[in-house]
Amino acid sequence: MKILAFVCGLTFGFGLLISGMTDPAKVLGFLDIAGPWDPSLMLVMISAVVIALPMVQLASRRGEALLGDTIAFPPRFGITRKLLLGSAIFGVGWGLGGLCPGPSLASLGAWTWQEGLFFLTMIAGMLGHESWQRVRRSAGESAPAGSTP
Repeated sequence: MKILAFVCGLTFGFGLLISGMTDPAKVLGFLDIAGPWDPSLMLVMISAVVIALPMVQLASRRGEALLGDTIAFPPRFGITRKLLLGSAIFGVGWGLGGLCPGPSLASLGAWTWQEGLFFLTMIAGMLGHESWQRVRRSAGESAPAGSTP
């Protein structure tokens, strides 16, 4: 099972490399719609949606992965304040750095100081968020009944 996960991750990483998603300049060229816009990454995104959508539909009907693991979908759907805030934070980070988590991990092979710094701060942000969530959960559990945390 771990070898399959490794092969899937390796395939995903190669796809990111081949598509140019690991090149911050190419990503920033795509995001810069007011300047010399580079629409080439639009094909990558459209291709990803076209490939993923039928698989997600199938997975939602099955409820169980081919290897027997339970497929966990989010309990809520729709646009929430948390979703909008998280999307905005992600978008600002993507626009400033030209990388997001997947391409950042794939870019570590080149190990420039900028990619290393991006990756380390991304991990710090993830750990900080996880710690913040733990504190909020424990504060909510210890709050008296009827009070809001």
